[in-house]
Amino acid sequence: MKKSLCFLFSLLLSLPLIADEGMWLPSLISQRIQDMQAKGFKLDANDIYSINQASLKDAVVLFGRGCTGELISDEGLLLTNHHCGYGQIQYHSSVEHDYLKDGFWAMTRDEELPNPGLSVSFLDRMEDVTNQVLVGTNSSMNDILRDSIIRSNSKRLIRQATAEGNGLRATVEAMYYGNQYFLFVYREFRDVRLVGAPPSSIGKFGGDTDNWMWPRHTGDFSIFRIYADANNNPAEYAADNVPYQPKRHFKISLKGVKEGDFTFVYGFPGSTREYIHSSEVHYIAEVSNPHKIKLRTLRLDIQKRYMDADQAVRIQYSSKNAGVANAWKKWQGEMKGIRKMNTISNKKVYEKRFQLWARGTRYAPIVNKLDSLYQILEPYSFATDYYNETVRTVELIRFAQTCQNTLNQHPEDLANQIEAFYKDYYLPIDKDCFVAIMNEYHQSVPDNFKPEYYQALYKKHGSIEAWAEHLFSQSVFIDRERTAALTPQWDLSSDPALEMGIAFQTWYNEEILPVTRRIQGEIRDLYSSYMRGQMEYEPLKAFYPDANLTLRVAYGKIQGYSPSDGVYFQPVSTVDGIMEKDNPNIFDYNIPQRLRDIYATKDYGRWAENGRVPVCFIADNHTSGGNSGSPVINAEGHLIGLNFDRVWEGTMSDIVFDPEVCRNISLDIRYVLFIIDKVADADHLLEEMDFVE
Repeated sequence: MKKSLCFLFSLLLSLPLIADEGMWLPSLISQRIQDMQAKGFKLDANDIYSINQASLKDAVVLFGRGCTGELISDEGLLLTNHHCGYGQIQYHSSVEHDYLKDGFWAMTRDEELPNPGLSVSFLDRMEDVTNQVLVGTNSSMNDILRDSIIRSNSKRLIRQATAEGNGLRATVEAMYYGNQYFLFVYREFRDVRLVGAPPSSIGKFGGDTDNWMWPRHTGDFSIFRIYADANNNPAEYAADNVPYQPKRHFKISLKGVKEGDFTFVYGFPGSTREYIHSSEVHYIAEVSNPHKIKLRTLRLDIQKRYMDADQAVRIQYSSKNAGVANAWKKWQGEMKGIRKMNTISNKKVYEKRFQLWARGTRYAPIVNKLDSLYQILEPYSFATDYYNETVRTVELIRFAQTCQNTLNQHPEDLANQIEAFYKDYYLPIDKDCFVAIMNEYHQSVPDNFKPEYYQALYKKHGSIEAWAEHLFSQSVFIDRERTAALTPQWDLSSDPALEMGIAFQTWYNEEILPVTRRIQGEIRDLYSSYMRGQMEYEPLKAFYPDANLTLRVAYGKIQGYSPSDGVYFQPVSTVDGIMEKDNPNIFDYNIPQRLRDIYATKDYGRWAENGRVPVCFIADNHTSGGNSGSPVINAEGHLIGLNFDRVWEGTMSDIVFDPEVCRNISLDIRYVLFIIDKVADADHLLEEMDFVE
C-alpha cells in the first residue's frame, strides 16, 4: 500500500497543471522542472534545491514565525517586507524617535538595532519520512493510538536530526492530510538586527485603503542583518558577533520586468485548503467571515477614532491596527471571490460526481459523512470564532492572564511583561472595544453556547456597558504601579479581568474544545481517505500539498488581469501613481517631502525605466500568507522583487485558485534600491549588493 501511494504521488506530481496554480516542494522540484523550463526558466532543479551544493534555498529564510526573507549580500544583509518587520520598527519607536513615521537607517554597523525574540531559519534539508513516521501503525487502530505512535515516531526523528545542536531545529509535517510526511531541518539564527526601513508613508503607503488592491504603490520593504559567532554559527545576541556569511545570496537584476516574463516565488506560504468539502467552504464564506468582519470593523473604527486624535496613540496602536485590518480585508475579498466563482455549488457538483465514481468502494460514504460532521461542528466553530474575536481580543484580560502565568512560573520576568504591555496600551480603546464586541456577542451567540459565567455576570450588571465600567475600574491590572507590586503570594482570583479570562478559557477548554477536537479528528481522518480517493478519481490531475509554512516554489508569469467587464489592469505600477495619490491631509497618502522633491526634478539615477521609476508588479504565482517578503525571481535566478500581497479579487486562492484573477503583488526591486539610494542616502548598503544588468 505504501509503495503504491509513493508511486501515485510521484505520478501525480509529474503531470501537467492548468495555468500556474501550485505550491511545490523544493526537494521534488525536479518533477516540475521541465514545465518550468518550457515556460522560460533557464536553470535546473539543483539550482533551486540541493543539499550537496549551495542553491537558491540557502538564500531564503523563514523570517520570524510567519514571513519570508532573502539574503542580498555576502555580509548577512536580509530583505523582507515592511509589514513583516513592522513589529520590530514599532518596538524601537517612540515619540522622540518615531521610526514608523520617519523611517530608520543605520549608517554604520554599530547603529544596527538588535531585536529580542526575532529569529530567522534556513532550511538545511527536507526528507520524505512517511515510512518512518507510520511504522507501527495499521488501519485497525483507533485514532488516539495511531496519533500517539505518529507523534512518538516524529519526536524520535526530530531528536536524531537535531542531535548536533548548533542552532538546529526540526519539524515533521504532514502532507496530503497525513498520506505523506516530511522532515524539515532548519538552522536558526537569533541575532537579527534592524538595518533600515522607509517611513510608513512609503512602506505602508495607501494603508488599509490600498491593502489587497491593485494597482499598488507601496514600498513594502525593510532591511535586517543576520549576525553569527566568530565561526559563522548561530548565537544569541552579543556585541562581538559578526555579520553572517551565507552559502548563497541573490544577485539583483536591474533589467526590469514586462508582461509575459517568467517568475517564480520561493517562500513559506502559511495555509491553504484547496481540497476541502463544500460544507466547510459554506461555513467560511456565509457564516464565519461575515461575523468576523463585523466584529473587526467595530474594533478598527474605534482604534482609528483615537489614533486620528492623538499621535502617541497612533504610534502605540499602529502595529495592532494593521494586524486587525489585514485579515479583516482579506476575508472580505475571499468571501466575494468564493461567491463569484460559485465555489460551493461547484464543489457540490464535484462531490456528486465523486460519489457516483466511488459506488461500491471504500470511498463511497466519505462525502455524506463529512457533510454530517460539519453540521454537528458548525455551532461549536461559531462559538469558537466569537470567543476568539471578542473575549480573547480584550487586551486587559489577556494581560491579566499573562501576568498570572508569569507570577506562577517566572516572576522575575514580570517587569518586562509590564513594560511591554503599558508601552502600547490605551485603556479608552480597550474599554470601548469591549462594549462594542461584547454587545455583538450577546446578540449573536445562542444562549446554550455561552458560559454560565457570562449569563450570571450579565444578569448581575444588567448591561455590557455597566459590566465594562466595573471591569475597567476595579481590575488591578489597569494600574501600572499596582501591577508592578504584585508577588506570587497575591490572591488575584477575584480580580474581574482575570476572573473573566479564566472563566471563559475554562468554559472553552471544557465545553467547546473537546467536542471540536473530536469532530475535527474524525473529519481529518476522513480527509486522509478523501484525499486518496480524489487522487484515484482524477489520476491525470497534478495534486500539490496544501501550504503549511514549509518552503515552496510557485511559478508563473507577469500578467495583468480583468476584474470586471470592460476593465483591464496593466501588470506594472510606477512612481507617477504615487504622486497621483499623494495627499498631505491623509496620513496614509502623505509621502515624504524628499520624494516630492525628487519627483519634481526627476532625479531618479539609474533606477528609472523610460523616465519613470517602477514600483510594483503583479504575476500569476500562487501565493498565500507567509509568502510575505518572499523573493520573486526571474528566469536566470536573479532577484526582481519582493512578494507582499495578493489582489483583492483573488484572495480566495487559499481555497480555490482562479487563473483569471488570482495575482500576487510584488515590490519591484528597483524601487527598493531607489528608496535606499535617493530617499535615504544609504548608498553604503548598495555597495554590499551584486547587480546584474
